[in-house]
Amino acid sequence: MTSIPEALLWCLSAGTAAAVVLAALSTRARGQRAGLRSRLSAAEEQNSATLHSNTELTARLRATEAEIRHLAETRLPDLTLALAHPHVPVPGLMDARFAGTDADRALSAVLEQVSDAITKERARVDAAAQSTLRGATTTIQALLYQLQTALQEMQHRYDDPSVAQDLLNADFLNEQALRRVQATGVVCGAWPGLTREDSYLAELVVGATSRLRGYDRVQVSNQLRDPVAVVARAVEPVAIVVTELLANALHHSHRELPVTITLQQGNRGASVIVDDYGVGMHDDEIKAAMELLAGDDDLLLTQLGDPPRSGFAAAGQLVRQYGFGVHVEPSPYGGVRAVVYIPGDPLLTVLDESTQPMSVMAPLPHRSGVPDRSASVLPTGTAAPAAAPAAAAPAASAAPAPQPGERFEAAPPAQQEGELPRRRRRQPVSESAAGEESAERTASLPPRSPEETGSRWAALQRGTESGRAAVQSDPPRSPEGNAQS
Repeated sequence: MTSIPEALLWCLSAGTAAAVVLAALSTRARGQRAGLRSRLSAAEEQNSATLHSNTELTARLRATEAEIRHLAETRLPDLTLALAHPHVPVPGLMDARFAGTDADRALSAVLEQVSDAITKERARVDAAAQSTLRGATTTIQALLYQLQTALQEMQHRYDDPSVAQDLLNADFLNEQALRRVQATGVVCGAWPGLTREDSYLAELVVGATSRLRGYDRVQVSNQLRDPVAVVARAVEPVAIVVTELLANALHHSHRELPVTITLQQGNRGASVIVDDYGVGMHDDEIKAAMELLAGDDDLLLTQLGDPPRSGFAAAGQLVRQYGFGVHVEPSPYGGVRAVVYIPGDPLLTVLDESTQPMSVMAPLPHRSGVPDRSASVLPTGTAAPAAAPAAAAPAASAAPAPQPGERFEAAPPAQQEGELPRRRRRQPVSESAAGEESAERTASLPPRSPEETGSRWAALQRGTESGRAAVQSDPPRSPEGNAQS
């Protein structure tokens, strides 16, 4: 038997070991390759996810930049415009994906801060402008009152009819300028500028009518039961409000159409109702007018338009300060109805006509059997006196019947709770008796010369204007002390 050489055995052993080692290394290499391929696949997936995330981040960054540009180029300019014109819409986000995110909250915070800053600056600038206008209008108003007094003195001084007519025209133009300056000053917080005594409401309305162009179109119907008067501190404010409402009615109706005023008395106050037959107002215009007439919010001059329309704004300021009310609504006649309600407590009173007679220019109460003063005048030129109120009828019937031309005072009627206080009224004299009495007085008087007639007419004018001249002796001052010399 042939024996295997020892060397060959060692070689076979070494080869077997090497094969085992190689097999082990091969197995390990395959495992490493599999691990490498797995890590490579994971790396590729991670790289793909990173690329996708980078793409989304880039797109979001670009969208954020677009939103910022949209904020700067569109939203902020529209916001500043909307603060002056509330009907202008402010656009929202350009990309809906930002809704409710931190970016949306940050952009909204920017809008709010800009809005607050602009609002405060506008209020500061407007307050400065109002202060300047308040001082300027107070000075101009004082000068116009002085001019008015000078024109009236010239009317008394010159007897030439043509000169008198020119002076009347100049006085009327001065009244127009005074009304506009007065309204502007009231809007800016100034005092109305005049202090009057207690005045009959009917007289006040007639005086407000005389301040306007087209006053001949105004028809006044007095339905007051009593000689209701406005207390002194509220006379000029109520006159300003009625004037501005009349100006609006005359301006927005045809020059051939009338404007009617009705004076009504209730249990707790009196109302001045202005109706026109004009073009009317849309719902949004009525809403804007009511906001101005309410006088609740702080008013900016820039909200009044260009040129500024200060009539309703001035009325709203006076309504807020003095406590009466104004309401505007569509009129049954197709135009606009404006109602000024004056509460009896504390703005109304009742005057005694025997001690303070009503002006002949004021219309009498329009009731059955009592004609309107503007439509019926006694032969002497004196307006027909008002009839006694219905409540005084029992007391009057109990008294002896008066003789023609005799005057007496009826007992005051019992005052009911919640009603305005009543006053003593003189018994009216019949027109025939008054006419006979006037004719007798006229026949007994000697004829007057032209010079005497002119002197008496001048004295009548001076007496009529004495109250206004006394008030205008000193320039009116605003409560804030803004009058300038």
